Amino acid sequence: MEKFGKGQSITRIEDQRFLTGSGRYVDDIVPDKSLFVSFLRSPVAHGKITSIDLTQARQMNGIHLVATAKDLEAAGVKLKIDAALIKNRDGSSAASPERNILAKDYVRFVGEPIAMVVSDTIELGRDALEAIALEIDELPANLAFSPNNITIYPDIRQNRAFDWGLGDEFATEQAFANAHQVVSLQVANNRVIVNSMEPRTCYAEMDGKKLHFCFSSQGVWGFKNRLIHAFGLDADHVRVTTPDVGGGFGMKVMVYPEYYSVAYAALVLRRPVRWASERSEAMLTDNGGRCLTSFAEMAFDDSHKITAYRVRTQCNLGAYNSQYGQPIQTELFSRVLTGPYDIQTFWMQVEGYYTNTVQIDAYRGAGRPEAIYVLERVMDRAARELEVDPWELRKRNFIARDRFPYKSATGETYDIGDFDRVLTRAATEFDLAGYVERKAASSANGRLRGYGLCYYIECILGEPTENARLVFEEDGTLSVFVGTQSNGQGHETVYTQFISDQTGISPSAIRIIQGDSDRITYGGGTGGSRSVTLQSNAFLLTIEQIVASFREFFAQKMDVHVDEVTFDDETFRTKTSNVSASVMQVAEWIRSEGRDDLLSYEARYQIDGRSFPNGAHIAEVEIDPETGSTSVDRYIVVDDFGNIMNPLLVQGQVHGGVAQAIGQALTENTVYDSDGQLLSATFMDYAMPRADHMPPIKFFSEPVPSTANAMGVKGCGEAGTVGALAAVANAVQDALWDKGIRQADMPFTPSKVWEMLESARSAP
Repeated sequence: MEKFGKGQSITRIEDQRFLTGSGRYVDDIVPDKSLFVSFLRSPVAHGKITSIDLTQARQMNGIHLVATAKDLEAAGVKLKIDAALIKNRDGSSAASPERNILAKDYVRFVGEPIAMVVSDTIELGRDALEAIALEIDELPANLAFSPNNITIYPDIRQNRAFDWGLGDEFATEQAFANAHQVVSLQVANNRVIVNSMEPRTCYAEMDGKKLHFCFSSQGVWGFKNRLIHAFGLDADHVRVTTPDVGGGFGMKVMVYPEYYSVAYAALVLRRPVRWASERSEAMLTDNGGRCLTSFAEMAFDDSHKITAYRVRTQCNLGAYNSQYGQPIQTELFSRVLTGPYDIQTFWMQVEGYYTNTVQIDAYRGAGRPEAIYVLERVMDRAARELEVDPWELRKRNFIARDRFPYKSATGETYDIGDFDRVLTRAATEFDLAGYVERKAASSANGRLRGYGLCYYIECILGEPTENARLVFEEDGTLSVFVGTQSNGQGHETVYTQFISDQTGISPSAIRIIQGDSDRITYGGGTGGSRSVTLQSNAFLLTIEQIVASFREFFAQKMDVHVDEVTFDDETFRTKTSNVSASVMQVAEWIRSEGRDDLLSYEARYQIDGRSFPNGAHIAEVEIDPETGSTSVDRYIVVDDFGNIMNPLLVQGQVHGGVAQAIGQALTENTVYDSDGQLLSATFMDYAMPRADHMPPIKFFSEPVPSTANAMGVKGCGEAGTVGALAAVANAVQDALWDKGIRQADMPFTPSKVWEMLESARSAP
């Protein structure tokens, strides 16, 4: 393909190398004379380390290093891993228990790293782990994210990390006291393991005095700064890179203890050192997602308008604060707490608790799916209890089209939206009359059928600025340096498409370069649906510089005034002659005249305000009451993503997000026993969604271009998950409602659904 068409669905450029096995992932890179790292991990969820004898392991053949926290500390390494903290309701700081690179005195979850072994081969390293004599006095494990008497930290009462609040508690209480009707619902959001296709992997090597650290990540700059801090290195002596990445979903934003340990080994041994997580190791130690329970209440007046909203949540942080664990279920949860509805009176309270499990942090959507799930579950319940059509109840409470820009009660400014229009389109595509017929057919076959509606809104998050640098190279190509990091979303394609559209440069001449702290000064990485929105606007600023500079050069070459030169996204030409030149031709002229200063351009874009993707999801499920088996039979999405650059890639992002939500809703669940042992640590025990769980997903675009950025785009990367959780759960609840089941929580596994039906059958 030599020329992209604007807004066309173009298949991904990068798929050629991925599908032919030419991708370059971290595990594909094995520097010469590499050594391998293995970790001794805690076999218990909670205990005091009483002794650890490394003597035998250190004497074994092929072992180059065996180290514990005390060894790192003696070498001057700063052991503590930092994390973002929030403020309690009373203004005090939330808890900040010490989390070290390697466990120092206590272990607090199964799989916590205690010691590292560096060996010639992985097999030798495993043998050395067996030779380490470790003694731990086991302590009771706490699995409850609520107050109890099992103490994980002596100085943290009842294991409570924080007590956070937002809104006007008194005004909300008054509104509930004066309400015509109040609807309430407790909602549980089950814990999931992220399970990226490519497990976490890294290697480190020394290039003279420079430490080069390579890992599978969502951005290199944050960890570069942490390496500098932990080891006291100069910034010029640290390079961090990320090649191709096989999925991140928020889990790879964060840093982990293994990364520091591998870097330490390379610094000490002056040899390349690498580590690759095995699947069960990843399931034990990768940050998990969700894991919270909320009690939500809505107050209504006699016209079924919402007058107040109140949410009280208890959430699990795991054993320690992960990098963003505290903000996810508080500040990020609150961003879209009131969704698309005109609610100005609210109160939200969140209590976070430590448990003897692995940490909880960002998972696709990071707080927004959790918020919308609560909101749309209680909206569905309200429609039933108020005896109002669920479509009509939502429309009655939508923020009106003429109210934008709209300042939400949580402090967000929604730039624009037309929720009524989007929902009306969704109703048309859903075909309610057809649903009635399908429900009757299911009933005739002894099956239960239900449908669920969710209207979601989310906001793009993350660093609000992004860089772009475009360099015209001697070989006739354009190098494009970006600060985002593709994890499989198709960034190379959409960025190439955009630049080609704006400049007329052939896609084959455009090279996207990412994930290298030496070649790119700074970037915000990927997360929070930010990448295309910020990067495209940074490109636009950079291209404006190129066009202005090239116009002036072209005018001089043609001996005309610069105002006589036009550019039409493909060629420069003068108004008084038919002479024209492409961008690349002008670049060649510039180079031939030795003006290399005109061949490199850089701009930094700062977004003025967030954009707010939104839309309607409708799921239709069928349940076999004899087995409890639940299938999603039909799925319809109508999204407002503003202007769309590549509809095919957007549709793929929506499909992926919906698939992850269906997985959580129907099959996925993280299970620990009472001693804190992970029972779902293999794919035999943790049920990932499969192809036969996925229905055909019908996707429709109903765009309302954003006014918050020049491109009018809205992020799409996480929207599928944000909308799908409640749509599927509401559909299951709908199918079970006539059987008298009033409390239905994810995951809707066959055994769980069957047990609910059995309980309903035996109820008096």
